Amino acid sequence: MHKDNGVGQEKRIATESKSALDEILREGARRMLQAAIEAEVADYVEQHADLSDQATGRRLVVRNGNQPERTIQSSLGDIPVSRPRVHDRRDGERFTSSILPPYMRRTPALEALIPLLYLKGISTNDFPDALAAILGENAAGLSPSTISRLKEVWQGEHEQWANRDLSGKRYVYWWADGIYFKVRLTPERPCLLVIVGTLQDGTKELVAIQDGERESKLSWQELLRNLKRRGVADAPALCVADGALGLWAAMEQEFPQTREQRCWVHKTANVLDKMPKTVQPAAKQLLHEMYLSPTKLDALAAYHEFLTLYGAKYPKACECLKKDEDVLFTFYDFPAEHWRHIRTTNPIESTFATVRHRSRQTKGCGSRAATLAMVFKLAREAEKSWRRLNGYELIEKVIRGVRFADGVEVREAA
Repeated sequence: MHKDNGVGQEKRIATESKSALDEILREGARRMLQAAIEAEVADYVEQHADLSDQATGRRLVVRNGNQPERTIQSSLGDIPVSRPRVHDRRDGERFTSSILPPYMRRTPALEALIPLLYLKGISTNDFPDALAAILGENAAGLSPSTISRLKEVWQGEHEQWANRDLSGKRYVYWWADGIYFKVRLTPERPCLLVIVGTLQDGTKELVAIQDGERESKLSWQELLRNLKRRGVADAPALCVADGALGLWAAMEQEFPQTREQRCWVHKTANVLDKMPKTVQPAAKQLLHEMYLSPTKLDALAAYHEFLTLYGAKYPKACECLKKDEDVLFTFYDFPAEHWRHIRTTNPIESTFATVRHRSRQTKGCGSRAATLAMVFKLAREAEKSWRRLNGYELIEKVIRGVRFADGVEVREAA
């Protein structure tokens, strides 16, 4: 009995300690958020401190009290915060906080969590329970009707985004892939076509997400023509994708100047899939040597060694490797600083790794339209953390057509 009382007391103390710690963390988060907002407002007012009304001499931009307190939902629970009010008397000017936008009610982490759970097969009615298990009782406000409204809002956001003007955009590299999902309300498995691009300053951005039909040439061609209609005039220098896509036939017609690079992640998986597990570790190491070698000559040496070693016993694996030989090593003709980015479709793979190819483990998503909206929202949240391209200052040389061999600029003889 004494032992049971001791265990019960330990559990009670642990529970109380956790509750106290959660409260401390929430209060710390509140103070940090409030301090950041106050500093943002103070900086804005200070930047315009020299502006004044010529007639009255009063400053045009001043702090003007606080707006009513509002609650932000976060993974730590509800965080109350009060946003300072700024009185900007200049015509057409208005202060908008980048830290706490006017209608923000949830942290970005929660904005990403909802589409992630949806794509893993959580139905609208099951969301309150699922979110409560993750976020605790503070998720109570996210009812099925709230989730339904969010889906409608995100569908509208995607539609508007998918028709945005792309004039003046100059994409240097593209990564393309097709993401399949199982949808409960239709027997089909829709394929969402995704393109991520690199701009001239080295930043990566989401270029397109569109519903397609089994990665067909026609579906990709519709997407590419849509991009051209909306202002994409210059072909990217390089496109990275899997070899099984109808994308390449579409690219040949719409952007024939763009060079091809097969994704080594896809190629490695496809080759190893045609070999027994006992030899896969050694074969994988040799495949890695092909795209991690410092020169194309060394890469080709590893390539031919693979064919010699495994050609007789595993002809299907070797045939899978050989069919793309001319587009597996294109990256060697681009700056070495860019290689880690352009050898694979990692910007897409990492974004959708938790939800793609999971149809057997999940009940599937609800509808095609909602699935498209959720994928769009998840990608847009992931976009915020995408890293800038290494060696981005070399992008201008790629655009100008400067030649590179084994990742090094080729200097023309005088």
